[in-house]
Amino acid sequence: MADSIAVEVVYAGPERQELVGLQLPPGSTLLQAVLASGFMQKFPEIDLRQNKVGIFGRIGKIDTPLREHDRVEIYRPLIADPKEVRRQRAALGKPTKSDIA
Repeated sequence: MADSIAVEVVYAGPERQELVGLQLPPGSTLLQAVLASGFMQKFPEIDLRQNKVGIFGRIGKIDTPLREHDRVEIYRPLIADPKEVRRQRAALGKPTKSDIA
């Protein structure tokens, strides 16, 4: 059994995005990876009570165990509800991407 697993942690803030590679003990969780990344200190806007986290685009629970080469992602909250934006665009008669194609 390996002494450590290699994972990446990524966060895309409004102004910049960062990725950090980590070596963690086997059985480490999403939470442990986020804390080890240092992003909580570097990006004070991250609040794990509001920001969702996941692995390769799939939202996961904070206690999800990681596997070798997982990419942990910290997601920002949505600024606008996509359904509401589409409703507003339709009410104004603006074309959508599906109308153009």
